[in-house]
Amino acid sequence: MLRQNEEIDRLELPRIQDDRELEQLKANQDLVPIIPGRSLRIASTLEPSRRYCRPWTRDFLNDLSEDYYQEFQSQIQVNSAVRTVKVQRKLRRHNRNAAPEKGELASSHLAGVTIDIQRRGMSRQQTAWVEQYMLPLKDLGIIEPEEERHQVVFHVMVSDRYTEWREAKMLAGEPQNEEDSDARDEVPTRREAH
Repeated sequence: MLRQNEEIDRLELPRIQDDRELEQLKANQDLVPIIPGRSLRIASTLEPSRRYCRPWTRDFLNDLSEDYYQEFQSQIQVNSAVRTVKVQRKLRRHNRNAAPEKGELASSHLAGVTIDIQRRGMSRQQTAWVEQYMLPLKDLGIIEPEEERHQVVFHVMVSDRYTEWREAKMLAGEPQNEEDSDARDEVPTRREAH
């Protein structure tokens, strides 16, 4: 959570306070809708107003879900995306494992950079595949994933560096899920960015 909040601070992103602020970010297209399709579904419990995230987070999600679908002919499910401080406060009342709504350990969902991907229902092979897919991106400081045990999700914070890394991979004609030494040189790690 500390690293996730450091990245949010580096990006100078606001922690979204309420629905008014959330709607303004949507109107400005700072937050974009998550679109379900053949490789991606959204949990029915996720309110339509919160099925949004930052553009680079959606790119990551779309790439991951499409590659997952190619591998397993199965969809990935998003259980959670953007939240407001008000929603996070309410969530904490019912779920003691939920991150706080403020401070250095605040939930990264509040900035719209994080999605929760359901692990329940994934086979060991599928879970291992997702872990291996994310590992190079984590090593590059592009994502900060964690496997939540109580909620049975992959909680994934995505840096805006994903856009540059993705474009470099696309220009090179390479798939997004393989580590590339050239991309490592082009995308600054977290330590280089400070």
